[in-house]
Amino acid sequence: MREKILGILEKNGRIDLGDVAAMLGVTEAEVANEVTQMEKENIICGYHTLINWDKTSDERVTALIEVKVTPQRGGFDQVAQRMYRFEEVDAVYLISGSCDFTLIIRGKTMKEVAQFVSGKLSVLDAVRGTATNFVLKKYKDHGTILDDDKNTDERMLVTP
Repeated sequence: MREKILGILEKNGRIDLGDVAAMLGVTEAEVANEVTQMEKENIICGYHTLINWDKTSDERVTALIEVKVTPQRGGFDQVAQRMYRFEEVDAVYLISGSCDFTLIIRGKTMKEVAQFVSGKLSVLDAVRGTATNFVLKKYKDHGTILDDDKNTDERMLVTP
């Protein structure tokens, strides 16, 4: 039942627990107890609102920063902790491939993000190199389509 609750909440964190219970054929109290327990166990770590910032007047940029590091005595976890403590960092992922970490950074301007990378991130002892990639447009985020044309019918018109 936990996985089903998590799947529902992941798609809509604002759904009424009574509706979740009805979908699963259990009582609302059972769902509420499971959710409370998962929050205590840090399985559910928070509830967030997905905002399409392109539709607001608030200017923001998002960058994906690839980071190569030399692991410290505490391993990758110690390096990750130093990076995720910066308020500019929205997410940190340890990854496989040509770099060790990918960070998601948000700022007001490209210059602000670049100053963060050069002034705070690149100067960390473990960091061997970075590559900055700016997000130009989001089409889909957290499973939600953000593109304006998501409701258009893309089928070809067939006429006799």
